[in-house]
Amino acid sequence: MPNARTARLTRRGLLAAGGALGLGAVLTACGDDDAKDAGADTKGAAKSGPWSFKDDRGTTVKLDEAPKNIVAFTGVAAALYDYGIEVKGVFGPTTTKDGKADVQAGDMDVSKVTVLGNVWDQFNVEKYAALAPDVLISTMFDDAGTLWYVPEASKDKIAKLAPSVGISVFDRQLTGPLQRMWELAESLGADMTAAKVTEAKKRFEAASERLRKAAKAKPEIKVLVGSASPELFYVSGSNLSIDLEYFKALGVNFVEPTEEAKKATGGWFESLSWENVDKHKADVIMMDDRSSAIQPADITEATWKQLPAVKAGQVLPRSTEPILSYDKCVAPVEALAEAIEKAKKVS
Repeated sequence: MPNARTARLTRRGLLAAGGALGLGAVLTACGDDDAKDAGADTKGAAKSGPWSFKDDRGTTVKLDEAPKNIVAFTGVAAALYDYGIEVKGVFGPTTTKDGKADVQAGDMDVSKVTVLGNVWDQFNVEKYAALAPDVLISTMFDDAGTLWYVPEASKDKIAKLAPSVGISVFDRQLTGPLQRMWELAESLGADMTAAKVTEAKKRFEAASERLRKAAKAKPEIKVLVGSASPELFYVSGSNLSIDLEYFKALGVNFVEPTEEAKKATGGWFESLSWENVDKHKADVIMMDDRSSAIQPADITEATWKQLPAVKAGQVLPRSTEPILSYDKCVAPVEALAEAIEKAKKVS
């Protein structure tokens, strides 16, 4: 995730700071909010015949037929995979150092896709061109239309090779992007009446109701959302991130960084030294599960180990960049519900 310790907040810097991705902090320009409400234009969801889709920038992509050579950000590709749509190429965290699938790759067989870039700022334009892409799809963490993980330096070259679709994951609740990904998959020919798909949506709705009840039953339980790097501990605010905004709407009581502290990151998170990791009192801690963040079992800082929630074993992973299929969003909601149900007041 971003490394926000540099004086000038770069896109890479914000990437390291698990609070949320923070591109909003760097690139939020003016840009109107109408894109948030852009609907899908999904005429002809058949595999043949004209295809069009209106994305969250308000841009409508039109093709003579539904795209077959799809290239997507890894998390988007993982969501489409759950709906039966497979892509040719991916960019973004796809494989770990030992060659296994990254957490953001979901259930995809990563050996069957062309990986154009596995880390930030890496995107092989030549390989991309060789795939003869029909469309590129990514998420957006700002309201300026910035496609996530498409490098700034090569974005113009990339844009010339195929049209793009952007799904916004900025400053809205999780259910919004989930619905947009559903509409996109449907437009690409996915069978949204398949039992696997409809049952996953029901499970997500049941999990959400469970979380709402848990939060209502234990309003005193404070939940802190964090991400660990070697030098800093990042505390996320509950605004801007799709999962946290949704959980908050269901009643979860989040620890909030001070407004002053968040100003430096555009409202996403607060950076703390490890000596000050106990600044905020919490009963449950959710920790960034991405491979770019240090995982709880690998944190050696004594100040971390002394936190009441850590000592009580009340720490759980957070899907900081949720895979936007209902199937993949069930587990994070259920996990938080269970954590609150079982939590003891320790702060």
